[in-house]
Amino acid sequence: MRMYDIIDKKKYKKKLSDEEISFVVEGYTKGSIPDYQMAAFLMAVWCNGMDEEETLSLTMAMAHSGDMLDLSMIPGTKVDKHSTGGVGDKTTLSVGPIIASLGIPMAKMSGRGLGHTGGTIDKLDSIPGFSSDISDERFIEIVKTVGFCDAAQTKDLAPADKKIYALRDVTATVDDYSLIASSIMSKKIASGADAILLDVKCGNGAFMQDRESALKLAECMMNIGKLAGRKVNCMITDMNEPLGKTVGNSIEVIEAIDLLKYGFDSHKVDKRYSDIVLYVCRELVLMSDVFKDEKYNDMTEEERMNEAEILVRGAVDSGRALEKMKEFIAAEGGDSNVVNDESLLPEAEFKYEVTFDRDGFLEGVDTKEVGMASLILGAGRLKKEDDIDPAAGIRLLKHLGDEVKRGETFAYLYTNKKESIEEAKQRLLKAYRVSKESNSTKNVIIDILRQQ
Repeated sequence: MRMYDIIDKKKYKKKLSDEEISFVVEGYTKGSIPDYQMAAFLMAVWCNGMDEEETLSLTMAMAHSGDMLDLSMIPGTKVDKHSTGGVGDKTTLSVGPIIASLGIPMAKMSGRGLGHTGGTIDKLDSIPGFSSDISDERFIEIVKTVGFCDAAQTKDLAPADKKIYALRDVTATVDDYSLIASSIMSKKIASGADAILLDVKCGNGAFMQDRESALKLAECMMNIGKLAGRKVNCMITDMNEPLGKTVGNSIEVIEAIDLLKYGFDSHKVDKRYSDIVLYVCRELVLMSDVFKDEKYNDMTEEERMNEAEILVRGAVDSGRALEKMKEFIAAEGGDSNVVNDESLLPEAEFKYEVTFDRDGFLEGVDTKEVGMASLILGAGRLKKEDDIDPAAGIRLLKHLGDEVKRGETFAYLYTNKKESIEEAKQRLLKAYRVSKESNSTKNVIIDILRQQ
């Protein structure tokens, strides 16, 4: 086979075989196919698309380009969740301990933040002593003994995806459904979980801007999962404003712990955040082995959902999920005392109040700009090699639909770079629109899609 012929074939909208796609992925990963040919191939795919079989072939070729994690020695259905990225999304930090406390093994590998979106690994690494860089053997051991592990993706897991994504990023070929879906699913399949819940973010702070595009991506990934023999369900969730009260790293860890500490209905916990954690946990329970016992056979779907919610709430209300959080942190070398004493987490030297100069109601927000304001404070990175400040970030006191008054504190900025405060403040204020009338806010859960 020749790369030239494969590029030419896709250029004329012809279907590629499994062997041809494997040739491309293997050749580019090993370096025998140069960047300029791979760039031409990606643009041909972007222009002409791939069908279901081609997308599955691309996914599996990337998944098999490195190590395939074998979790078969862990009893039961192993679950995983993945978010397509957003601002203030710390969902995994609360979900993992809840699910593990219910006896459901959750094996997750996460990424670091880049641009306006935060990364789960950066949040976890803000915990003193915590190490997300662990071996596959240690990862499996923690899932087996603790029930939940979240580690940084190793360089040997789907290495083709890392290399191809870097090229997509500089060749304007990121926004293709087949390429997005295969990138996400190759890592999830290589990670070894049996059941995967995908949280597809939708809105101005997400990659998919509207419900239609989010549904299309979700359906594409669910189809890959089905063809690959994995159970994959999807949630479409709103990212037209930051999720929760915090945007950063250590302050998001605190918010995630607070949910486990105070419960879903506490006034100390943001409702949008508690809603999404509750729904994600409920779906993961439904995808697990919990309802395989014969005593649940006569239950309707609605009864199962209600029972799953009762189990999830019970895990938090009983304190079991909070204890599991401590166990999880300790297993990866972290100081589990942070659960009881948030002052052990990194704290910023400078704290700055942000106020509005007018009265009204929060009508809308450019969520991406909120993420960029946090990045300016030091909480994010523009390039993968950039350092981040775990203590930097933003605490929001208001949500869309809330009333704001002139001179009233609307948010707090945290940073160790005093010179960054003014720019971050101006970007944050410009991100929000204030109107004279209150508008009702949208539900954070837009759609739930379950594999048939």
